Amino acid sequence: MDTNLQQDALADARIACHVVDIADGRLDPAAAIEFVSDDAHGGIDVFIGRVRASSHGRECVGIHYDMFAPLALTVFRDTAAAAITRFGPKAKCYVAHAKGKLAVGDLAVVIAFGSPHRDEAFRGCREVIEAVKHQAPIWKQEHFIDGHSEWSEGCSLCGHEPADATADGAAVTHSHAHDHHHDEDGHAHHHHG
Repeated sequence: MDTNLQQDALADARIACHVVDIADGRLDPAAAIEFVSDDAHGGIDVFIGRVRASSHGRECVGIHYDMFAPLALTVFRDTAAAAITRFGPKAKCYVAHAKGKLAVGDLAVVIAFGSPHRDEAFRGCREVIEAVKHQAPIWKQEHFIDGHSEWSEGCSLCGHEPADATADGAAVTHSHAHDHHHDEDGHAHHHHG
């Protein structure tokens, strides 16, 4: 990313980015909504990611998120700045991700995007969460009811199943530039050469 754009994002009052250690506090969706609220905004979209009770067909009791916070915050800011550039100078963006051991039901990530119109709010929020999941240096260790724990590999943070159904019933394959593929059960497999 352009160094000037990166420095602008650091000082941009339209952007708020946080890494929240779960030992010190919780993510607050109300704070996200308050930050992106503006009288010029007719649309606010919020994405809240929670720890779910199952992963790949196994019962999950919690997740430990670890990250390199300075780089994660840079990715958050750069992503928010790019979305604001794309969806309008009046837009505002809030990004917060939890760090530490979370239980089922705990909030892991909160993204809010406010803009004059709903379409930009939806698209901006979606663009930011996808970039955070694919680009930020965040590692996820899942803890299962049987006592085992596993670190997720590759794009497992993206949360997509191998094929999603569209409104017309056609299957859409989820793909990205990672060096692995998803099999029928949703697990990632790396190619070793």
